[in-house]
Amino acid sequence: MAASVFIFISLILISYIFLHVEALDTNCPPAKCGNSGPDIRFPFRLQGRQPEHCGRPGFELVCKENTTMIQFPFYGDLVIRSISYEMKKVDLLDPKNCVHEVFLNLNLSLTPFRYFYHVKNYTYLNCSALLSPSFPKVPCLSSSQYHVYTVEAMASRLSCRPMKTIAIPFAYSPYISDNTFGLALTWTLPGCNDNKLQAKTEHQTSCFISGLSNKHLVIGLITGMFAFIVAILISIKIHRKKWDGQKSFGDYEALKTAEFSKVDDV
Repeated sequence: MAASVFIFISLILISYIFLHVEALDTNCPPAKCGNSGPDIRFPFRLQGRQPEHCGRPGFELVCKENTTMIQFPFYGDLVIRSISYEMKKVDLLDPKNCVHEVFLNLNLSLTPFRYFYHVKNYTYLNCSALLSPSFPKVPCLSSSQYHVYTVEAMASRLSCRPMKTIAIPFAYSPYISDNTFGLALTWTLPGCNDNKLQAKTEHQTSCFISGLSNKHLVIGLITGMFAFIVAILISIKIHRKKWDGQKSFGDYEALKTAEFSKVDDV
């Protein structure tokens, strides 16, 4: 009777865990902004269309006019062109079409992101006079009153003042026609160390060890519970046989004692 109750309770517990994980899975299907937008899944989350457990803090995205956007603290919105979950790469686009304004002002230290490409220290200079043609100015940061340049080595120039020295993927070049070149980020998941995988499939909502998905964990749990139940039943059966044997031996001893008592009475 006790074994039957134990098995019944164990099956209820396993069913609850399995249904709970399935509910998490079905509540986190991929989403997108418009037909041509990138798939949005863990660790990213589309605000208003996916529950909070479907993503991680700092990975919230929004749709604006069927365009996928991400907001960075103290900077603003950038357009997400594509997301590679295998490479952990996000390609971005500045709505103002000035990638070096993004480089100059974007502070990634408050986010789970960093630049995808190798970075190097460059200094932004604000100059009142044009420099030699060997120093191409950044048109989208310049005006008729001042000229902005990105230089690798800081040299003394009377007409220039340094704006900021920061680590960015590349200096401005007029030969790069794509104004989004280099504006790609990669990410790390807070709370996930090197022993835990950080790239997830579309339905997984937490860090996991050795690449096990939620369903794999459930299967492992069910297998472990089943093995535990079998071990309990085998143990009960062994103890029952031992008890039956001891009972039979006791009955035999009692019968033998009774027979000897009858002989003595005769």
